[in-house]
Amino acid sequence: MQTLHIGLLGCGNVGSALVSLLEEQRQEIATRTNLELQITRIAVKSLEKDRGIAVNPRILGTDASSVVEDPDVDIVVELIGDIEPARNLLHVAIEAGKPVVTANKQLLANHGVELFAAADRVGVDLLFEAAVAGAIPLMRPLRESLTGEHIQRVMGIVNGTTNYILTQMTEQKTTYAEALEEAQKLGYAESDPTADIEGFDAGAKAAIIASMTFGAVVVASDVYHEGISKVTPHEIEIARRFGYVVKPIVIIERIEEDTDTQILSTASKPDKLEIALRVHPVMLPKQHPLAAVRDNFNAVFVESTAIGELMFYGLGAGGLPTAGAVLGDIIDASINLTRGRQPSRIGRLVQPVIHPIDALESAYLIALEAVDEPGVLASIADVFGQNHVSIRSMEQHGVSAEAQIVFITHRCKERNVQTTLQRLRSLSVVHNLKSIMRVIDD
Repeated sequence: MQTLHIGLLGCGNVGSALVSLLEEQRQEIATRTNLELQITRIAVKSLEKDRGIAVNPRILGTDASSVVEDPDVDIVVELIGDIEPARNLLHVAIEAGKPVVTANKQLLANHGVELFAAADRVGVDLLFEAAVAGAIPLMRPLRESLTGEHIQRVMGIVNGTTNYILTQMTEQKTTYAEALEEAQKLGYAESDPTADIEGFDAGAKAAIIASMTFGAVVVASDVYHEGISKVTPHEIEIARRFGYVVKPIVIIERIEEDTDTQILSTASKPDKLEIALRVHPVMLPKQHPLAAVRDNFNAVFVESTAIGELMFYGLGAGGLPTAGAVLGDIIDASINLTRGRQPSRIGRLVQPVIHPIDALESAYLIALEAVDEPGVLASIADVFGQNHVSIRSMEQHGVSAEAQIVFITHRCKERNVQTTLQRLRSLSVVHNLKSIMRVIDD
């Protein structure tokens, strides 16, 4: 039996769950791997905080650097969050030849490239399964099992807070504010939910997924994002009538053909990798697998040339599920370290062309209120046609002297839709553009 000593940076919700889980699974891990895993150093911000678990006070301290630099620590696990001091601490650990496990999505989404390169250069593991989808095993399949696949698109729900809110609004007919309050009471949303609600959390995860999917240099600022705070019960009801469900979706796709010369001119080579990344609410057909993902669950849908379609589903957050993913990485790193196996390498990342949102195509829902009189619908439709936006279906209801009109378009350029919306707002017969949402049918 070989013993490995683990240095843990941070012992909050996930860290405390990891300590408990490792203790519960210690014997089974030892039986299956012939390894004894022991957490021998823990760095925390406050020694007085009640963590809900029994921790030997002799291994607790507030100096994270001393944990990383301790020659008796074999593996460093980083769960403190934020970019600094985590970035510097992981560099120190890697340069000391220690495998690193992290769940820090913001760090990887902004500085992952330099950390991956450092780990590859030194020849140690940098594992981060828990950084993107909690308990869902996603990073390892993308990095290893699907390396030889020509992946065309990854689409998913990777933020449980926003999915819970939209589920409540859809099924319980609550308002956005009511659903958010309930999410906060249940612990699904922070007191300041901005990172989740406005798409920053999902955007960071999208950057990491894209890096692993395409072997590309992608950072959080490359991801276009819109939040869910403006989604209304009216939009959810329209979606229901048309056979759709509103979901908070991440879309990461390979752009292989584009006749837009303005976009093609940005590529230095014809075969240069071109991708697009976005986070925003969409209308999904009720029969789509992601439409059935409810509450705080996550799911990621992978579309590839050879294997077709795969979906990964499970709890995307929470102390225990996330700790389970962290523990899996610790075991992998431990086996590689003790048995002389090659660490899991990221390899060379290419610099892609990132397509801006206005060059992408999507179908759209556009709902408006207009004067209900002859010729109005024709003038509105003319605006669509002049801007190369083709109408797929239309629904109109008259209320007094006002018409409520809902259009669903065919796939069209985002820039053309935005121009159409500007023109519609300038029409005197259009009183209000009530709803605008992208529609995913494929």
